[in-house]
Amino acid sequence: MKKGMAKNREKESYIISTIVEHKPGVLYQVSNMFRRRGFNIETITVGESEQAGLARMTITINGDEKTVEQVVKQLNKLMDVVKVSILDAETTVTRELALVKVNTPNPAVRSDVINYTEIFKGRVVDVAHDSLIIEMTGDSDKITAFIELMKTFGVREIARTGITALPRGMRSTKLE
Repeated sequence: MKKGMAKNREKESYIISTIVEHKPGVLYQVSNMFRRRGFNIETITVGESEQAGLARMTITINGDEKTVEQVVKQLNKLMDVVKVSILDAETTVTRELALVKVNTPNPAVRSDVINYTEIFKGRVVDVAHDSLIIEMTGDSDKITAFIELMKTFGVREIARTGITALPRGMRSTKLE
């Protein structure tokens, strides 16, 4: 598998990690660049980094190497983008969080949903009379598989964070 590529259904998926200024408007600038260039963002996550005043933005896109090269060039042109890295899927830890609200109209269904949640190593974070909210973390395929299984019970709502990622070991995306 080539650097930066991850398996994602039928298309090539690339993980781009950026270090950006942690201030208002930066997410807008980045997403607007994608819009102007006609690139689609599959997932995007952003949050504070280990460095004061900087945030880590993880973006996944589908496309070919030429598209990814264009995206990286365009990101590097943005004033508030400090560093851009394409992560190698084979040497990167990726995780996603999902909250899934599932129908549980009776005790038997509730028990089944709880058992499946335990098998997938998730946890119940809210209990209502006729539903449960499950927190699931892991790779995207695991989250998707759990959601597909829960559809047999009736999924009311889903909130997924998108992928967040860091390179394994001594490799780093932080500023040196």
